[in-house]
Order: sequence, then C-alpha cells, then structure tokens
Amino acid sequence: MGEEVRLDVIIKGGEVVLPDGVRVADVGIQDGVIVAIAPDIQISSEQTIDAQGLYVMAGAVDAHVHLNEPGLGEWEGFESGSAALAAGGCTTFIDMPLNGLPPTVTVEAMNQKLEKAKSAGTYIDYALWGGLVPDNLDDLEALADAGVIGFKAFMSSPGETGGGCFKQVDDIALFEGMKVIAGKNKVLAVHAESEEIIVALSEKFDGRPKRSVRDFLDSRPLAAELDAVRRVLLFAERTECPLHLVHISCPQAVDLIWEAKLNGVNVTVETCPHYLMFTEEDLERLGPLAKCARPIRGLREREGLWARIAEGKVDMIASDHSPCPPSMKLDGDDYFAVWGGISGAQSTLELIIDEGHFERGLPLPLLSKLLSEGPAKRFGLFPRKGRLAIGSDADIVLVNPDAPYVLRPEHLLYRHRQSVYAGNEFRCRVMLTMSRGKVVYTLDRGIGPAREGEWQRSKRVSLRSST
Repeated sequence: MGEEVRLDVIIKGGEVVLPDGVRVADVGIQDGVIVAIAPDIQISSEQTIDAQGLYVMAGAVDAHVHLNEPGLGEWEGFESGSAALAAGGCTTFIDMPLNGLPPTVTVEAMNQKLEKAKSAGTYIDYALWGGLVPDNLDDLEALADAGVIGFKAFMSSPGETGGGCFKQVDDIALFEGMKVIAGKNKVLAVHAESEEIIVALSEKFDGRPKRSVRDFLDSRPLAAELDAVRRVLLFAERTECPLHLVHISCPQAVDLIWEAKLNGVNVTVETCPHYLMFTEEDLERLGPLAKCARPIRGLREREGLWARIAEGKVDMIASDHSPCPPSMKLDGDDYFAVWGGISGAQSTLELIIDEGHFERGLPLPLLSKLLSEGPAKRFGLFPRKGRLAIGSDADIVLVNPDAPYVLRPEHLLYRHRQSVYAGNEFRCRVMLTMSRGKVVYTLDRGIGPAREGEWQRSKRVSLRSST
C-alpha cells in the first residue's frame, strides 16, 4: 500500500469567495499553497479549521502603506505595521518610498530598507516601491533591476517627508522619468495634484491667526486634482509609461481615467476607504485624524466613487496608511500644520465589506477583486497572490459576517493606537489570517509569534486594468 495522502491544512465548510461567485467549499493547503477547492475534501490533514458560517477570502494586497523604516520607526515600523495589517486580513503590502530616512530613491537606500524589514521581521509578505524625484533619474534603472515593484512620484509638495529629501517632480523630470520607467517595464504611481493651484489658493490663508478645516479644503479643490490627472494622463500616453493614479478622491477623476483607458492609455486607478466612508461634513467631528491630501470630499463625490466601483471603473482599493506620533495630530488653531495622513490599514477589509456589501449590495467577488486580485495583477504578484485558486499561495482571511463590534483603541495593533475609524461599529470581523499556509493572526489569540514575511519581486509587471 502507498503512503496515505495527507494535507497540511483543510479549511472546512466556509463560504468561499471565488472570482465567479461564492460557494460553500473546503480549501486544501499543502506546503503553503492551495492544492484543492472542493465541496467536501475527503483527505486527512494535520490541521482542520472550521469555517462554517464564515467568508473565506483571498488575503488583501494593500498596495499603498507607509511603514516609515528605516529612520522613522517611532511613527510606525515593519513589525507593528505588518501586525496591524495581518489583523485586518491583509497578507501582502507594498511599502511606499518617501517616509524613511533615507527615502527609497537609490539602490543603497532600498537595501537599507530591506535590511530593516528582515531584521525587524514582518508577519506577512511585502514588496517595495522606489521613488522618482528630481535628482535620481540616473538611479531609476538600477532600482528597477534591484527589485522595486514600481515607482512613486508627487506632482505637488509632499512636505517634509523623508527629512525633506523626497521632492515633487516638475513636468520635465516627470516626463523624462516616465520614459525611463517605461523602458524598464515598470509602473509609475503618481500623486496627482496641481502644486500651482494649491500654492495660489493657500496664500490667501497665510498669516491668519487661525486656519481651519474649511480653509484647508478650499486650498485643495477638485480642480487641483483634475488638472494634474489630465496632465499626467497625457504624459502616459506620450511616453507609454504604465501609470497608476493613487488615492483618487472623486468620480470626475475616475471618468477622466476611464476615458483614457478606452483610448489605449495603460493606466489604473486606486481609491481609499476614507473617501468611501466619510464626507467633508464629517471633518469637523473627526478633527486632525482625518486630515489627508487629497482631502476627503463631499457626499456627491463619495457616492459617485461607489457608483464607479459598481460599474467596474476602479481597479483597486488601498489604505494609504500614513501614521505619525499623536503629537503631530494636534492642530491648535492651525489645521494646515497638522500631519496629513490617515492611520487605517487594519480596518480596510472590514470597512469595504460593511459599506460595499452589506450597505450597498455589491457582490463579494467584486470587492475581493478590488482588495486582492486588482493590485496583485497590476504589480506583477499574480497568480501567486490575489486570488483563491489551485497553485496560488495560501494567503487567506476568514471573516465572520455577523460579529458586530465597536472599534476601540485597544483593538489596534499600530505603534500608536489612533485611527480615524475608532468609534465606528463594524458588522463583520476578521477571525483569522493565514500567510502562505501559516496562521499569523486569530481574533482570540491575537498576532502570532512568527515574523516570516518574504520580500516579493514582481515576475510580470505593467499589466493593464483587469476591469
């Protein structure tokens, strides 16, 4: 008689979210990889996880987080940030290049970040963005060859990030950089806001003893976003550079991007949970925790974004997790002086299921595509990441659809337990997160001891939208 076939793990009887629908099935895992998805797997296993009544989903791929190491680990580091992400059902993150000392604009800086990620350890897998700044055009090819997933550039001032070393690009540097990045078959992620418009409008408020939330909103209108989006779409068309537009805050910009897609521009669009959850009417109540750039918009914009999601015109949802010490979120009388970033990565998946599925009736496969498959495909991590399928990594999250709770600071695993979503009631809850077949988080036991996340280098990049 031959040896008995035995799996490492079987997840039994869950509502498995697949690209074509949701069905009750078992998921079999061997050596960190999904080897079977079937109604009733009749094979013994080392571990059996009862998932009856739970959603079984692909782990989220968060393509936009700032974990700030090396140099600014007191804001958020790889250990605490990856723990929070895992608790929120994320199994792969892509770390932005700007809030480190040094920022990731050279191969040497990238290696310093990698060394820190490996020495600190991460609970889940990760990839790294490189930066496009005015003075590193000669470094772009080497960064691409060294393994960055893509590049990030700002069309408006990013402030004092990276000790002031990460600068915005002017149109010449942006255009020339896009030509280099296109030649390396990488993606350029762009923060598209018009610096000229922002500076001109902000000057009205200079010298005032009090600068309010409303003043800040007036200094960064939709026009600043739409002007920059139009410009960078033209550059992408001319350079044939794969373009990714980050944290788009309004449906008008999505429409411009969609039109460009139809005309053959290789572009994808990302929005964030805070634009889908709040409106500018919430900002006075939420205070400095909700300050970000681009700012949160009005009700029309929020509902318009949800409509574009339902129409398949948005490619992915990412957290833009941008933490800082609590002292930097104290505004006094000057909202402009507050650090502009939202801590929220731990809540992304729960919020999108709540607001998208339960509140608006959007199908779970669509939401899973936005959270997992879309970013995995765009940044060359698919098919290992982003989908529950035979042969893919067993990056899996179990979600209880009927576990209402109020998010409290003590639930948060960030270095600083502050979140714009604290105090919100969620209907669903992450119960378990698995990275390459290993359980890294459970609700009852918390985060696990093993920090064995691996650096991911894209195998195929610059794919078009999967919509």
